[in-house]
Amino acid sequence: MSCILIIDDEKAIRRALKEILEYEKYSVEEAVDGIDGLEKMKANDFDLIFCDIKMPGMDGMELLEKAKEITSSPIVMISGHGNIATAVEALKKGAVDYIEKPLDLNRVLKTVKENINKQIGKPKQEIKQVKQSLSLTNIVGQSKVVKQMIDLIDKVAATDAKILITGDNGTGKELVAKQLYEKSLRKDNPFIELNCAAIPNDLIESELFGHEKGSFTTALNKQRGKFVLADKGTLFLDEIGDMSLTTQSKVLQAIQENKILPIGSEKDIQVDVRIISATNKNLLEQIKQGLFREDLYHRINVIEIKVPALKDRREDIPLLVNHFLNVIALENNTQPKKIEKTAIDYLTTLDYSGNIRQLRNMIERLNILSDSTITLNDIKKYI
Repeated sequence: MSCILIIDDEKAIRRALKEILEYEKYSVEEAVDGIDGLEKMKANDFDLIFCDIKMPGMDGMELLEKAKEITSSPIVMISGHGNIATAVEALKKGAVDYIEKPLDLNRVLKTVKENINKQIGKPKQEIKQVKQSLSLTNIVGQSKVVKQMIDLIDKVAATDAKILITGDNGTGKELVAKQLYEKSLRKDNPFIELNCAAIPNDLIESELFGHEKGSFTTALNKQRGKFVLADKGTLFLDEIGDMSLTTQSKVLQAIQENKILPIGSEKDIQVDVRIISATNKNLLEQIKQGLFREDLYHRINVIEIKVPALKDRREDIPLLVNHFLNVIALENNTQPKKIEKTAIDYLTTLDYSGNIRQLRNMIERLNILSDSTITLNDIKKYI
């Protein structure tokens, strides 16, 4: 019997979908939010997943990106607040379909049958194992600097020490954070991340600490913050150097006292969170300029892990190229393209100001524009 997962914070939607699908003889599981959904994906291999976009804490778009690392199951996004731009973004990020609320019964069943029929006959466990072996959380490389970094990760991962990951943009700081999490004693609990540079200063405190309903103009519902969502797990503060001094002060207090105060609340909440931070900035220089708190710096920097730039590990480029070709093929359900040795040799000589992220984008472009084998001429033509 095919098994379907429904991820939606609205109980009425989950119940309605479940009744429809169980009537059609499908097995159904429910998840009340994004965190719950990810945990169920780790535990089970579903034939299809329905996921709401607008959810408290982790929204559907964030879940969609994280799900790629966990499951090969097709995901259908559903929303009552969407538009064409939202639908396009969801499909670009890997969703197989997008359905607006209120849900149309015929549309739902058509989507279910089409996507589950595509799975029939596929060796799902084999696909899952291959995807895990090519997971984007794997750190690929055999260079001396990468081996030294992995050794340090292995030494500190099982502790609760606060880690500061430093390195240029595109070097893979997020991968290091996920490796620390996956090798930690907290790996069965949530991994919550927040890009401090992507959230406006007037919203970041709400994202971190949560808020009560009505605590400010747009607070239409109560929201749990990242600290609460990460309780017993790991909170990854990416680009912490972009955090305002006011927020830095409150984060320092939360780390020192292991408790947070949601906006509009009078009651503290105890939290047990491991903090991993990352930045592409020189925080010591930021401190001198009065842009970063020295006391917070010493709190988050018990262990520093420096991620090398791609120019300092050129011998890893052939491994990375083949890794990306295999990952891209798996994502698109195609055979990996071959690449000529002369093409790989040429790639090792290029400058990569965007580091590994730039190399990955180049390989994806070559994969699309080249024929069955990527040649040196292809690189000179398309890069």
